[in-house]
Amino acid sequence: MEKARKWAANDYFDNEFRNEIKRLIDKNDENELTDRFYKDLEFGTGGLRGILGAGSNRMNVYTVRKASQGLANYLLLNGGQSPSVAIAFDCRQFSDIFSRETACVLAANGIQVYLYRELRPVPMLSFTVRELGTTAGVVVTASHNPAEYNGYKVYWSDGCQVTPPHDEGIIGEVNGIESFKSVSWEPFETLFKKGEIQYVPESIEEAYFTRVEALARGNRDANRNFGIVYTPLHGAGNYPVREILKRRGFEHVRIVKAQEEPDGAFSTVVSPNPEEPTALKLAQEAAGDDDHLIVGTDPDADRIGVMVRHKGEWVKINGNEIGQLMLAYYLEKLNDQQQLPDDGVFITTIVTSDLGREIAASYGVETIETLTGFKYIGSVIREMGETGKGTFIFGTEESHGYLFYDFVRDKDAVIAAMIFSEMCAELHQQGISPIDQLDRIHRRFSFHSDSLVNKVIKGHEGAAKIGKIMEVLRESPPAKIGDVQVVSIRDYLKKEIVDCIEGRIAGETTLPTSNVLAFYMADGSRITARPSGTEPKIKFYFNLKGTDRETLQKNRVAYEKDFCRLIDSI
Repeated sequence: MEKARKWAANDYFDNEFRNEIKRLIDKNDENELTDRFYKDLEFGTGGLRGILGAGSNRMNVYTVRKASQGLANYLLLNGGQSPSVAIAFDCRQFSDIFSRETACVLAANGIQVYLYRELRPVPMLSFTVRELGTTAGVVVTASHNPAEYNGYKVYWSDGCQVTPPHDEGIIGEVNGIESFKSVSWEPFETLFKKGEIQYVPESIEEAYFTRVEALARGNRDANRNFGIVYTPLHGAGNYPVREILKRRGFEHVRIVKAQEEPDGAFSTVVSPNPEEPTALKLAQEAAGDDDHLIVGTDPDADRIGVMVRHKGEWVKINGNEIGQLMLAYYLEKLNDQQQLPDDGVFITTIVTSDLGREIAASYGVETIETLTGFKYIGSVIREMGETGKGTFIFGTEESHGYLFYDFVRDKDAVIAAMIFSEMCAELHQQGISPIDQLDRIHRRFSFHSDSLVNKVIKGHEGAAKIGKIMEVLRESPPAKIGDVQVVSIRDYLKKEIVDCIEGRIAGETTLPTSNVLAFYMADGSRITARPSGTEPKIKFYFNLKGTDRETLQKNRVAYEKDFCRLIDSI
């Protein structure tokens, strides 16, 4: 309450901002005030993400300015002679305002800024950073979070999300700002007239589309008559996804009109997350008899969700399955066209299905595993470029993020939408659905079932409860899950591999430390527990392996039921 009163009386903030806090004080809204002021919104390893509103634990103009000043301080110390930054933003509430505020702070500190005029997706910003040769990049977005959120993601000159030492260096500078009055800021119009803020040249976008289209391996004849329903879910994918499909000869692309225009309230969906079947409900209703694929992209267009027509019914495909289909399709194409590199590399994460590893191995492609999060995949791509060891082909994570080749260094829904659409068009021309193709892949390699269970625990007590769950799982791990024995545990925080049969530490993990526990089962399955880094939830990944679909389905039900019962008891 003392902190809230200080903010309400601080004349640095505008009247509307202060009045919002005063109203909560007058109402004595203890729960809301506690959530808004019990901590400062943390600038984490990827940037900011939080609920919009007035308060120290909220996304607003002032927390954005503070973060931008911290970034400016770091760039002036570590960004070379003349640092520069590219900035993009998505459709969320205040995204355009926050992007301009970011530009105003950076430029007022003498840093050259290149700002997109209109909303553009994360992958285009990643490409722009490298194409323009800027020192860093910023995207104002909260990805697929609910409408009340916004965020601020920072990229380095390699086009990747910031990683050590830059992430921790920026965090240190942000945390070192004790007063909002120490933030440098000038009006946008003044800085724009002086040329210290410029708009991103249109030539950059054309260069991006040229590179994306060069990745295509599809058949234009198949594309021409293939029906697609596309929804940008009110986000930044509307222009680039439609543009690349048009360039690839898709003549029958139906747009979900109600979700075409930017809308930060996401008024047509419960959540703008293409992982969720409900997000594609309007697209399903809009589909005609000649449509065979539904594609949705999230607000910042770095992830896709799809539904495919199978035996007359619409079927939702999960993130692991999308990745499996595209990996098998693309490696086969490269192999047939004699373009498969001898040193090809496929990158995946510790919570993604192992089937990709089997597919890659069949083509002589190496698999590298990283922690969860595409910034880790980007880091491996960067290291490969620096050492000259390996040619990156494809990267995937189960949360619907995909990337082909390395001119973008983050997941890219524009590329993924193009390649998945072309794959489906060719399968349709052959009289095969993607579900049929998945079955072929599983019969050739092995049967996999992959699912995710989220436990959402909001509020200032949520972090403590999530911490307690991980503590109990770590200190008192289950001997069995779903009546199947746990044979080993990988603790990525302690960097230990525990042999549960012999009751000893059998080795150590080689990845950076992360609060993740993976339980390896006697039947070859894996169950992983990981607190989310961006949302108030803990995630449980079930990557199961079996001899047939029916057995897998029974095992999945047993595993999820037993493990969730354990979590609820904690």
